[in-house]
Amino acid sequence: MMAQRKAYLLTIALAAVALWACGTSASSHFYRLDSAATPNGAAPLQTAVMVGPVAVPAAVDRPEFVVQVAPNRVEVDEFNRWDAPLDDSIARAVAGDLSVLLASPNVTTAPLADFNPAYGVTINVQRFESVKGETALVDAVWAVRSAPSGKTRSGRTIAREAVQGEGFDALAAAHSRALAKVSGDIAAAIRAEAGRNM
Repeated sequence: MMAQRKAYLLTIALAAVALWACGTSASSHFYRLDSAATPNGAAPLQTAVMVGPVAVPAAVDRPEFVVQVAPNRVEVDEFNRWDAPLDDSIARAVAGDLSVLLASPNVTTAPLADFNPAYGVTINVQRFESVKGETALVDAVWAVRSAPSGKTRSGRTIAREAVQGEGFDALAAAHSRALAKVSGDIAAAIRAEAGRNM
């Protein structure tokens, strides 16, 4: 009988500790990549563009932020996460940037049924590095394929942005600005190819 009472009290104590731990544990915060491009004054390019697929390095292909804390050492932050898979988020941000830079509403992410783009954009992110409170780096190899000509223009953009603050929101914003630079190079390639097709 005494053993049963001890087991019962132990169970209650463990349950109380578990409830306390749940109540005091940190909650997760979610961040997104947004379009950060601003109109550059160039004439509107009324064309259809599809962005995707986007490939990202396996080391950052996860919901959590991966932050570099020392040479050859990173930390995965369990409570600060992207709101969507990183490849989808990058595609969405670049599509938003291109819509602004080309002044065209016909820019979307792949796949989309019954959408026949004049230009397809693929992006292979080589590096997506985060140093909290310091820098965000995006190193991307991209290709623009023209449906009218069948030709492909490719390039590489390495964009490093200073992080304007200590929080993860500032880090996400810096990555958005870096992606806007990638988008600027892609937009220039689309405009150059469009000029050839006229």
